[in-house]
Order: sequence, then structure tokens, then C-alpha cells
Amino acid sequence: MIELLKEFFPLWIFIILMVSTPGPANLIIMSSGTQNGFIKSIPFTLGVISGKILLNISLSLGLGVILFEYEIISKILSYVCLSYMVWLALKGWNNHKNLEGKNKIMKYKDGLLVHPLSPKAWAMCLIAYSEVTSNFEGFFQIFLLIPLSFLIAQLIFHNAWCFAGSILKKTIGSNSILNRTLIISTILIVIWAVFFI
Repeated sequence: MIELLKEFFPLWIFIILMVSTPGPANLIIMSSGTQNGFIKSIPFTLGVISGKILLNISLSLGLGVILFEYEIISKILSYVCLSYMVWLALKGWNNHKNLEGKNKIMKYKDGLLVHPLSPKAWAMCLIAYSEVTSNFEGFFQIFLLIPLSFLIAQLIFHNAWCFAGSILKKTIGSNSILNRTLIISTILIVIWAVFFI
């Protein structure tokens, strides 16, 4: 048992550090929590988590190799990501003006594309599969352990970011400064991730 923990510990530390830190997904989840509260943001958060599972499965089946071999596909994906994330963030630009319950609530389907189109998600998954787990072999370690580890971390940390957003809403209230600061922060993080990762 201790040997297994030693073998998987670096992966888990890496995943915790990557999933818990600010990035496009966490900021947009926090923004959703701020605009709509924790409960109404659950479908969107579950969509974000589901998208990461799909990304992990795709990478474990070899999609990462295609991106390494064809840089143009990677570039196109980055620009699609930038466009989608900016559009998604801007959906809530005026939510602070709306009465409670009339905000544009992001749905499960909106969240589904967040990680597959996030440069940070791609970077962390590619590193997890190519560097951190390079000595892993076998079906369990590659196809189950890595996606399951990401899933558990996301259930904890994505919900924590959403909950933090809902706490901000309760303590500060819905206002344009908070709403637009989170939206602009999300957009700047996405721009940074696309052009500098």
C-alpha cells in the first residue's frame, strides 16, 4: 500500500496544484457562483467536470500525439478556446443589473466545452500523461487512475471556487465592479494561457 502511495503521490500533488489554482475554468465557475449562486451553478460546474473527463479520455487514447505532430491544429484550438471563453465570460456582463432569477444562467452544455477548449487544461493533462506518469503502464493507471484523480480533485476544487463566488455574492452583493472584475480576470487569464503557455 505504501509503495502504491509513493508511486501515485507525485501525480496527486501535481493534480491538486493544477486544479486548485486560478485558471479559466475556476474563474468562470467563480463568476457563475457570484452571478447565480452555488445551487444554480451546479449544472454548469458538472458540465465543466464532464468536459475534463472527455479531455482525459481523448488524451489517453492518443489525441495529444496529434497535437504534437500538427502544430497548426494546436494553434487553431487555442484561438477557438480564446473566442469561446471570452464569449462565455461576457454572457454575464450585465447580470448584476438583472433581478434575482433573471440572470443568464450558464448550463451544463456551456460547461462541457470549457476544459476541452482551455489551454491550461490541455497543458496540465499533457504534462500529467507525458511527464508525471511516464512510468505508468497498464489499463488501470493510464485509463482509470489519471481521469479519476482529476475527477476527484475537480469535484472538490471547482465546487470550492463556485462556493467562494456565492459567498462573495452574499457578502458583497451583486454589483458591476465584482461582476465585471471577475469577467475581465477570466478573459485576461485566457489570453495569457493562449499566448504564453
